[in-house]
Amino acid sequence: MAVKPIRLFGDPVLRTPAEPVKDFDKELRQLVKDLTDTMIDAPGVGLAAPQLGVGLRVFTYYVDDRLGHVVNPTLDLSDEQETDDEGCLSLPGLSFPTARAVRAVAKGFNMHGEPITLEGTHLLARCVQHETDHLDGVIFIDRMDPEQRKAAMKAIRQAEWFGDTTPVVKESPHRTFGKAI
Repeated sequence: MAVKPIRLFGDPVLRTPAEPVKDFDKELRQLVKDLTDTMIDAPGVGLAAPQLGVGLRVFTYYVDDRLGHVVNPTLDLSDEQETDDEGCLSLPGLSFPTARAVRAVAKGFNMHGEPITLEGTHLLARCVQHETDHLDGVIFIDRMDPEQRKAAMKAIRQAEWFGDTTPVVKESPHRTFGKAI
């Protein structure tokens, strides 16, 4: 098992857009394994490479017993939106209402360079959007209106982990979105 420390809010790597994967090699396969092991251990429903300090466009997901990964994703989103609580493994223990597209289609590649398409609604769509945001250097609180974001920043500053380099609080083992993206 290769569980790695998750980078926390405030780490500059989380605000840096990730580079496209060019080499579908042994190192990429190890990164996917590390992401998967860390996500499951956290526990989470998604984890992007920048959250482990790696600036590559790769994320893993584990939603409704669907476990997988996407390399170099591009998204097609529905116009219909829903607002639900959203959390992040880089902001442990916190969740905030966030609007997202109800349906998402991610196209990209698997770790062997083979084309894949991942279609999802509700939680899977939210996860795909959240993780792709990480690859773009965007954190979900950036999607909130100014008043909500101000309240979120206050909660972040008051969090026990704020300023640490690794999470100190583990979430419940239940895979609910508001607690474990």
